[in-house]
Amino acid sequence: MSRCHPLANTVLLLAALATPNAHAALPLKIVGFDDMSCRAWVASRNDAEQRAVYVAWIRGVLTGHNYANPGQQVSAISSNTVEQHVDRHCSEKPQGSFSDAALRLSDRLSGRNAPITK
Repeated sequence: MSRCHPLANTVLLLAALATPNAHAALPLKIVGFDDMSCRAWVASRNDAEQRAVYVAWIRGVLTGHNYANPGQQVSAISSNTVEQHVDRHCSEKPQGSFSDAALRLSDRLSGRNAPITK
């Protein structure tokens, strides 16, 4: 499995989010890992290093959300809370992706409680 540096992913995400209205007109392009499936998330349960990289990427997504949405900030969140949320998401949607879990977490924690729509 290819591993991307979390900081590099965060920088790319921030650059994408900084483009005004880019997410409103085009489908969201996830800049992440080769395999963003819940299957990959579940497999990382016994690989502390890989799990830490995944959690750091998700925290970067939340930081990118804060950068792009200063009026709807996500507060500080523990790595354990991130893991619990993604575990629950992947348990409910085993064919889904943990990137979607990260986006839904930003929705919930920012008070938006729903994906951004046009």
